[in-house]
Formats: sequence, structure tokens, C-alpha cells
Amino acid sequence: MNEDTRSSTQAGRPDLLDPATLSQLGGIELTARGVVEGFLMGLHRSPNRGFSAEFAELRAYQPGDDLRYIDWRMFGRSDRYYVKQFEEETNLRAHLLVDVSRSMGWSSAPGSLPTKLWYAQHLAASMSLILLRQGDAVGLTAFHDRVVERVHARGGRRQWHEIVRRLQSLEPQGGTAAALALKDVAVRLRRSGLVILVSDLLVANDETRTALKYLKHHGHEVLVFHLLDPGERELPATAEARFVDPESEEELTVNVADIRTAYREAVDSAVKEWERELRTQGIDYHVVDTSTPLSLALKAYLRKRERLG
Repeated sequence: MNEDTRSSTQAGRPDLLDPATLSQLGGIELTARGVVEGFLMGLHRSPNRGFSAEFAELRAYQPGDDLRYIDWRMFGRSDRYYVKQFEEETNLRAHLLVDVSRSMGWSSAPGSLPTKLWYAQHLAASMSLILLRQGDAVGLTAFHDRVVERVHARGGRRQWHEIVRRLQSLEPQGGTAAALALKDVAVRLRRSGLVILVSDLLVANDETRTALKYLKHHGHEVLVFHLLDPGERELPATAEARFVDPESEEELTVNVADIRTAYREAVDSAVKEWERELRTQGIDYHVVDTSTPLSLALKAYLRKRERLG
């Protein structure tokens, strides 16, 4: 364990741990809860934390609120008034879409670096816990070339346990058809909300972008997390490499030196194209390296949530 990891652990900040270390802590529920508590601890220590409300079924007091529901214990700790949030008092309706296609089960360093699906599961669990603690309603859709799990958006503590239960049962399988899952969500959302896609975006680009733009144009806010394993950004330092398409299982052996520069440029070009196409439509797009702490992705989510009020 290096010095940074030791300091993060000592400070009680699992959200700052690298995924390889974090994956040793336990199951999704335990890990996500630790990540969220560490993340919120960091927000509360920051003078520019953004949200003023406590993330624990509480919200800031507003004139006209029933005084019976003021949390006096929190007032004693913070010298601010908060009222207890009830399950039916949801502010925002959010829906998480998690890609579970076969390519999401890949890691460039098996045994030391978790898969993209591991990262997606833990990011989704962490975001849903924060949303629910803010009094929002959260739903979940998991998909590959078809929808395999669906949890309707609701609020409350029991909802998080249901989401975690569904997340931890997911296995990588099948091809990818993100557009179908996005369309499925679009027809089921009865009022405007926040749609969050977590995927490696090894998809039919045009169809997926069209579906994302459709959601945006129908009043939904859209946030896309593009997960990239570090091995997808840079080829290994070997003479030859064997590429295997995890979804078609086709193989190709190449001389790494011959294609290293072209490969890097192709990846960078693809990322820039996604960014350009989505951000010009008002869709938030973030590349997430699966070797980085979950807190980086959670900060991107938090910036989006802040803008929604």
C-alpha cells in the first residue's frame, strides 16, 4: 500500500482509494456506502462544497415548513435548521442506465484492476445512494442487446437496497444496443428528470446519439459516463499484441510498434467526437478512467445535480 492510499484510508475516505484497493473492501453495498460517506465528508470539510443540506433524508429548512419536523440534533451540530425528508417528498426523478454487455467485463490487468462493469456497478450504487439521500427518486435499467433488469423510480431507503440487489446480480453478457435501452426509458418516463448512462460506449454511435438527443429534446437532463480501461487508451509495451473482440470473439495479432500512434489517435478522435456531438446538444459527457477513484466521477455527477436545483 503506497503513502497516498494509507493517508486516504486513515482519513476515512474510501472514495479516494484506487479501484484495485477499493475492490478488496467488500461487496457493493458496503463499498458504496463507504464511498458515499467519505465523499460527503470531503464536501462538508470543503468551504466550496456546493450543497448546504445534509445528505441523510434531510433538507434545508424553508419558510412555511412544519416546525415539528425540524431535526434539532442537526441544529445543535451545525447551527442550521434542517427538516426531516420523507419518502414521498422526492425532488427529482433520476434513472440510471448501466451497460452490462460482454465488453464491460474486460480488464487490462485482471487480478489487479477491476473490470469496467465493476466500476459501473459501484458508481451506480454510489450515485443512487446520494440521490436517495437528497430525497430524489431513482430507477435503474441494465442492458446489453436488450434490457435485462428494470427497477422503477422510487424514493426511500428500501429503494437503495433493491437497486444494490439488482446491481450485484449483473454479469457481462451479449452485445450492446444502448439505443434500445434509452428508447425503453424514454417511453416509460412520465415526467422530466435526469437520465444517467454508464457505458464503455462500444455501441452503434449514431443510433445511441440520436436516442440521447431525443431524451434531451423531450425535457430530460442527460449525463453520460464513458468508462475507459487504461489499456484501451494506450497499447501495452510489448512487441506484439493479440486483440480479441469480447462480443464477436474475433481475434487479430498485430505489431504494436506499427500501430501505437495510430491507435492512440483513433481513441482520442473517438472521444472528441462523442464530446463534440453530445455537448453541442447540452448533454453532459465525462470520460472516466477505471483506474481512478470513484470520487472523480461523483464530482461530475454533483456538478450536474447542483445545476438542476
